[in-house]
Amino acid sequence: MSRLQALLAVAVAIPAAAQTFSGAQALAYTKQAVSFGARPPNSAAIRKLEAYIRAETAKLGWQLVPNEFTATTPLGQMKMSNIIARRKGTSGKAVVFTGHYDTKIMPGAFVGANDGGSSTGLLLEMARALSKRPLKHDVYLVWFDGEEAIGNWSATDGLHGSRHLAERWAKEGFLSRIAALINVDMIGDADLGILREAGSARTLQNLVWDTAHSLGYKQHFLPLTSYVEDDHAPFVRQGVNAIDLIDFDYGPNHAYWHTDKDTPDKLSAKSLEVVGRTLIAVLTVLEQR
Repeated sequence: MSRLQALLAVAVAIPAAAQTFSGAQALAYTKQAVSFGARPPNSAAIRKLEAYIRAETAKLGWQLVPNEFTATTPLGQMKMSNIIARRKGTSGKAVVFTGHYDTKIMPGAFVGANDGGSSTGLLLEMARALSKRPLKHDVYLVWFDGEEAIGNWSATDGLHGSRHLAERWAKEGFLSRIAALINVDMIGDADLGILREAGSARTLQNLVWDTAHSLGYKQHFLPLTSYVEDDHAPFVRQGVNAIDLIDFDYGPNHAYWHTDKDTPDKLSAKSLEVVGRTLIAVLTVLEQR
């Protein structure tokens, strides 16, 4: 299918598919995640959020796949848990949507509304929006634990959950089945402007940008490029068709990132809706290929 044909297919499918995603509901899910407080790995708060995510996705009919592991961190061995929810399609291929649900260990009242909360809420709303839709490809929703570094960011500290799952799926032979993997992070900012992440797969990135522009979201999916090491990176290194959607300009001079200013009042239901509806439209295009 040519790029023009793909966009035409999206235009036809938008009313039936993308419109089912609710930004207001995604924001409500985000606020519920934030209500548990700071959610670093192996904390009581993240275990409460994990139980909430599992209960919500199971209620919506998704199959939960266990993925507990122990990560090596500067604080020693630490138990972590990726949450994997799956719905079966018919093609044998898979489309994976990912984000992290942990928060950075920080002093003070850091609740990570955008950084950890928005990806959690968006994926929960994806679970609701796709719960009754017939699927051609398997769809996986993955909430990563341990995205944030426990100490200082390095090749061995940070991305704990995504590094673990990329290695596991490689050993299981699953990576070759993935048609696309799209990671979301910090996508709730009321002033949403997503740059092209330079380490992402270019063809899939073009599809997402073209789709977003066809939906009227050109002002949110920008032509500029940046590089961010995020949860898509372990999969890119394994040869997976994977990209990252992140707005890494959060607040004046990036002043809200990893501070107690990262609170729900800085977020927008519209921003979450822009990203969610784009992703569901992209899924529609991928299913038609």
